[in-house]
Amino acid sequence: MRIVFVASECVPYSKTGGLADVVGALPEALAALGHEVAVIVPRYRMTKPGAPLPGAENLTIPLSSGYQFASLTRGGVVKSVPHYLVECPALFDRDGLYQTKDGKDYPDNAIRFAAFSLSAIEGIKRLGTPPDIVHCHDWQTSLVPVYLNTLYAVDPFFHRTSTVITVHNLGYPGLFPADVLTKISLDGSLFRVDRLEFFGKVNYLKGGMVYSDFITTVSRKYAEEIQTTEFGYGLDGVLRSRSDRLQGILNGVDYEAWNPATDSLIPARYSADDLKGKQVCKKALLEKLGAVAPLMDRPVIGIVSRFATQKGFDLIEHVAEDLMRRDMYVAALGTGEPKYEELFHKLAGLYPDKFLVRVAYDNTLAHQIEAGSDMFLMPSRYEPCGLNQIYSLKYGTVPVVRATGGLDDTIQEFDGANGTGFKFSEYSAEALLGALDRALEAYRKPTSWARLQRNGMSQDFSWTVSAHAYVQAYRQAAASRARIQAAP
Repeated sequence: MRIVFVASECVPYSKTGGLADVVGALPEALAALGHEVAVIVPRYRMTKPGAPLPGAENLTIPLSSGYQFASLTRGGVVKSVPHYLVECPALFDRDGLYQTKDGKDYPDNAIRFAAFSLSAIEGIKRLGTPPDIVHCHDWQTSLVPVYLNTLYAVDPFFHRTSTVITVHNLGYPGLFPADVLTKISLDGSLFRVDRLEFFGKVNYLKGGMVYSDFITTVSRKYAEEIQTTEFGYGLDGVLRSRSDRLQGILNGVDYEAWNPATDSLIPARYSADDLKGKQVCKKALLEKLGAVAPLMDRPVIGIVSRFATQKGFDLIEHVAEDLMRRDMYVAALGTGEPKYEELFHKLAGLYPDKFLVRVAYDNTLAHQIEAGSDMFLMPSRYEPCGLNQIYSLKYGTVPVVRATGGLDDTIQEFDGANGTGFKFSEYSAEALLGALDRALEAYRKPTSWARLQRNGMSQDFSWTVSAHAYVQAYRQAAASRARIQAAP
């Protein structure tokens, strides 16, 4: 199959979160299966300019609000996957991808990503061969299937092209004022409850889900959850109506980057067959974070996260004193909502011998926390997939997680012999403490604990497994589109 990914970010070109990792890794896994894959992303200020692509130096994008001019350039080839960059300085030559330095969304985001979607469509045509699948991601590229089914509905180039959209986080749907349709070359008739209208606003993600041939999300459990009122953000009805074309496919991880046996960012390498290096990593981590006379028999609870309510940090705020009464360290790294950054600074000040905090983005330290911690805490309110719990398994760092989304799919409760971690279901401080206490009790039994670590380290969440599942989703998308075109 010929597959084109259209996304707002992709490593190594740009990144704000897990979306970039997925768009960086999944195309490579698909290419390894023999498929022809390309990726199109915007060129932001942080991204090195690409070489001009002949025939695509001048893309005229006719938005209702006025023309935009863009070009498609060659970003490079990574593991046989060509990457293309949409060059449009007026819209993307900025400090951040989606927000200003003070954390506010750019006021023209609706125009920016409509223009990007149109540029990607025109760029695909300049690549020469019609794709079988255009795979879009989240609200920023949700207009691609909308445009292909409206403005480009009779374009013969895309006659056999199917669309798939992956919802990475339903909590960020791309909501804009109703008059935005008049600015992005879409007819006002689309402002209907069965199209893009959403409680008086335009919802980009809804449009993508309505018009795509198939919808995926990033774990089986999350696919179930988003069809409920609690987790559906008002879109659960849309998703239930398309449940026959909705599938949860767990994200894979890059074991070339996340493997304690080969990781160059940690002080000592180790494996399931020889865990001695993990103690070296633990001591080095505690010293790096400022622990005085580190106590090696005291367990370290790692946290690497965006500091946000979604991630369950309101629970940690409620149980902080209880945590510190236990014989344990907390090693936390992240940035995010100011109130939680302040919370972690405060806890570090109150408990400097136990609460070890870095409010920052630091990839090297993230690896060192994974390697040097004994347990990894993820008490998320909801978690579409989650990657750190999967990294933790590989590093012999036992996850303690809330049973939601991908966390529930990837972690099995340890029963003394089988299982990979500890889970709690109720979203409460008491339930969190209960799971953590079970983990602390298990930690005091070295033989059983070593078995638990090795259980986790033997798990395989590589992208190859997920890539096969996506191929099946693409085939279902193509079959769905064929049925629609064959209908009288």
